[in-house]
Amino acid sequence: MSQEKVVPQSQQINIELPPEQAEGIYSNLAVITHSPAEFVIDFTRVMPGVPKARVYARIIMTPQHAKGLLKALQDNIARYEAQYGEIKFHGNVGGERSFGFQPPPEQKR
Repeated sequence: MSQEKVVPQSQQINIELPPEQAEGIYSNLAVITHSPAEFVIDFTRVMPGVPKARVYARIIMTPQHAKGLLKALQDNIARYEAQYGEIKFHGNVGGERSFGFQPPPEQKR
């Protein structure tokens, strides 16, 4: 008796991009929180001299989708860096907890 493997057919997904979303939203800060069931990513924008940041978009996803997003970002960053060179962090970004626009370093007199 032979066994046949059932391979699902590849699905094509048509994605609609309404004009009001097509121009995108700029964000320079993402706040990520999670529970056992989901990850929540709030995309905000921090502006110099403004003590308050507004959430422009909130994305809620399962832990599996969050991990898939991480992998997709890692793959795309690797391809970007292969084509354009390493993305470098300036100042404390990526190190100590800092975000958004940073004031210029104080000059020694």
